[in-house]
Amino acid sequence: MIAHNLHDESAFDPTRHVEKILGTLDGGDFTVACWEPGQVSPNHCHPEATEIYFCYQGGGVMRTPDGETPVSPGSFIVHPPGELHEYENGPERTLLFRVRYGGDKTSHAIEWRVTRNGPKARKHRLLRKQSRR
Repeated sequence: MIAHNLHDESAFDPTRHVEKILGTLDGGDFTVACWEPGQVSPNHCHPEATEIYFCYQGGGVMRTPDGETPVSPGSFIVHPPGELHEYENGPERTLLFRVRYGGDKTSHAIEWRVTRNGPKARKHRLLRKQSRR
């Protein structure tokens, strides 16, 4: 058994959101993600890994090329491998529990442009890699 308390594991930074990998198991990892008000993730995808976010406290909005989904305590979002997504935190501190599993967990950041019909992905640009921990 592996047990953690999200409040005990939380770490906040006013300059960027914090993702703290708590452990790995059978081709996946589990993380606490801590967000200050208004912080936004890079637009990114994990081409070979599924990513699941569970909102424990706080909330905001998750964006994909298909639209926006509100994130609030008790809700969860599943991104299949390769789905572009961006999280924008709301007006209060947020704790998200994240699980990634599958192949390479490398994060590929993407440029977006905003159109009258909402966000659309532009060409893929590898901006940053997060190594598997």
